[in-house]
Amino acid sequence: MFEETFRKNDSALLREAEYHFHQGYQYQMSGHIREAIEHYKKSIDLFPTSEAHTFLGWAFSFEGDYRAAISECETAIALDPDFGNPYNDIGAYLLSLEQLDEAVIWFERAKEAKRYDARHYPYFNLGRIKERQGDWLSAEEEYGKALELYPEYESAKESLHRVQSLLQRRN
Repeated sequence: MFEETFRKNDSALLREAEYHFHQGYQYQMSGHIREAIEHYKKSIDLFPTSEAHTFLGWAFSFEGDYRAAISECETAIALDPDFGNPYNDIGAYLLSLEQLDEAVIWFERAKEAKRYDARHYPYFNLGRIKERQGDWLSAEEEYGKALELYPEYESAKESLHRVQSLLQRRN
């Protein structure tokens, strides 16, 4: 994803921005969120991309700063409206804030994004909302679609099994 942007222009500035993006990701995955944020910001200062803003937002979410996370995702969408990750991420942050109706809107937008490798996530997240609301048939449908898109997705398998059990007990 990020590499696609950089392959288009191989300047030293872009290589440095890519370096900081990858450093940010490595720091984030090792639990060093402050360092990750600094590297994502350096990447953005050098060459702003929707990916870097989305990942910066994700790092903010690790700190519980969902408002900053949403703001970064909105910037990412402004830079590249076709990139699906920030739509799903906004939905996930709103879900964490218990703003379920607003989250649904963002997950539906994520489903429609033209450039999105993890297309199963918005379906899974919508399933979580539907399950929480007691709409188990809709939850079953969303979890099933997530599994169609990514058959090895364990969380979706477990969730689908859970709502199917709930539906069987109800009948």
